[in-house]
Amino acid sequence: LYPDQPLVLNYLGYSWVDQGINLQQGMDYIRKAVSLKPDDGYYVDSLGWAHYRLGNMPQAVEQLERAVELRPDDPIINDHLGDAYWRVGRKLEAKYQWHQSLSLEPEDDLKEMLNKKIAVGLDKATAAESASELVEVNRNTSQ
Repeated sequence: LYPDQPLVLNYLGYSWVDQGINLQQGMDYIRKAVSLKPDDGYYVDSLGWAHYRLGNMPQAVEQLERAVELRPDDPIINDHLGDAYWRVGRKLEAKYQWHQSLSLEPEDDLKEMLNKKIAVGLDKATAAESASELVEVNRNTSQ
C-alpha cells in the first residue's frame, strides 16, 4: 500500500539479507530506506550489515562506522562494527567495539557472544556457536 515506507523497506530488506535470500532486492530495499531517512542509525546499520553479509567489507566498515556515529548507544550496532573491523584485520579496534557494546548493557545472549569474541576472536566464537547450534538441533531431532 505504501511502497516508500522506510520502516517496512528496512525490515524486509534486512530480514532477507540476514537469511541469505533475495539478496539484491533486499539490498535495494535497504538502500531505499536509507535514502528516505539518511540519518537513521538503524537503517544505516542495516546497510552496513547487508554489505558485511555479502562480503563487501570496506563498504560494511564505512556504513557501520556511520551507524555508530548516529546511534552510539546501541549495543548491536557496536557489535556489528566490531565484527566488520575483525574481518578487515583491525582486531584491536574490533575488541574495543565489543567492549563498548558490553558497556551498553546488551541482552544476555549478545553479552555471552561478546565475551566469547573478546576471549577467542570472531572466527572461533562463531565456530563454537555453530557447533553448539548443531548439537541442539541433533538433540531436538532425536527426542
